[in-house]
Amino acid sequence: MTPLLTREQVHVRLQEIFPDGAPNRAYLTRMLAASTVFVALYIDAVEGSGTYLGPKHVYRMTDERAARTDAADRASYATGVLRTGSQVEGRRWYQDNTREPIRDETLREGLVAIGAVTERTDLATTSSKPRYALKAGFAALFDPDLADESLRVRIAAWQAEALNKGALARLAIVRRGAGVSADQVLVTFPNGETRRMKPGPSSAITKAVVEVFAPTFLTDPAVLFLSESGNKVVARDDELARSIGLAIQADRNLPDTILVDLGPTHPLLVFVEVVATDGPISERRKEALEALVAETGFPAEHVAFVTAFLDRSAGPFKKTVDSLAWGSYAWFAAEPERLLIFSDAPRSLGG
Repeated sequence: MTPLLTREQVHVRLQEIFPDGAPNRAYLTRMLAASTVFVALYIDAVEGSGTYLGPKHVYRMTDERAARTDAADRASYATGVLRTGSQVEGRRWYQDNTREPIRDETLREGLVAIGAVTERTDLATTSSKPRYALKAGFAALFDPDLADESLRVRIAAWQAEALNKGALARLAIVRRGAGVSADQVLVTFPNGETRRMKPGPSSAITKAVVEVFAPTFLTDPAVLFLSESGNKVVARDDELARSIGLAIQADRNLPDTILVDLGPTHPLLVFVEVVATDGPISERRKEALEALVAETGFPAEHVAFVTAFLDRSAGPFKKTVDSLAWGSYAWFAAEPERLLIFSDAPRSLGG
C-alpha cells in the first residue's frame, strides 16, 4: 500500500500544491480536504488500485484508527467501515452530517473539478457505493520521501500536466503579484509613458490595473492620478484633469488610481482602490469620493468605483467583501477579463 504522511502533513502539503490563485482553493486546502486525501491514501483509493473512497470512509475515521497503518488494518477499514452497524474505535473526526460537504465541496467542486480525483461513471447517481479515487500522479505528491526541491519539482510537473491553461495562468499571475522583489515595479501608462513604483504587492496590483484593467474595460484609457504607499503622488496629469473639468487635489484623500475613459461622448471617471491587505471602496469611501466629485461639478452618472484585488480566493477579498459598496465593482488581477458587479439596482433574475 501507499506509504503515509500524517493528516497534518497532508494538510501542509496541500497548501504547497494549491497556492493562492488555485480555483476553489478554500475547498482544496482546508482540514476537511486533508482528511479526505489522507483517508484515500490510507485505504489505497488510488487510480488503478480497484479501491474507491466514499464520504463514509472520511467521517468515520478516528485518530486511533489512523495510527494503525499496517496493510491489514488499512484494508480491513476500507471494507469494514461500509458495513451497517460497524464500529470504529476512538472518537470520530466528523459526524454523519459532514457527508454532503465532503462529497459536494471537497470532492466534486474541489478535487474532482481540478483534476486530482477521478470519479466512477458506471454507478447510478443514487448509488451509495464508494466512487472516488486519487489520480495516480496526484497521489504520488504525498510520498513521504519527497521534500524540498524534489517536492517542488514534482508539484510543478503535476500542475503543468493536470491543470488547465486558465488555472495555470491564474497561478502564475498570483505568484508574480504576491512576490516581493527588490526591483522597482515599472508601470507603463496607456500613452506609453512609464513610472517606477516601490516593490510590493500593492504596486504589482496597480501595474495590473493600469496595464491590463484599463485597456480591457475602457475604450480610450488614460491615467489622471497614481499613488503608492509612502509616496502619495507618483504621477498626475493636471492638464488632462482640467480638460474634463476635474481639479485634482492630492491632499484630499484620493484613491490609489484615477483613470479616465476618453472614448465616450462624455468621459467616464474611474476611481480605483488597490487592496493588498485592506482599504476597499466601502460605502463611506464611495460617498466621500462622490462628494469630492460633486464639488468639481463632474456629473455623478459618469463616475465608476472599482476595488482591485490580486485574487478572489485570497484573504484580502474575503476579509473586505462584506464592506464593498453597492454600485461599485471588484476586479481581480488573476482573472483579468472578468468584473464583479455589486449592483444596487433591482432587476429580475435572467434580466
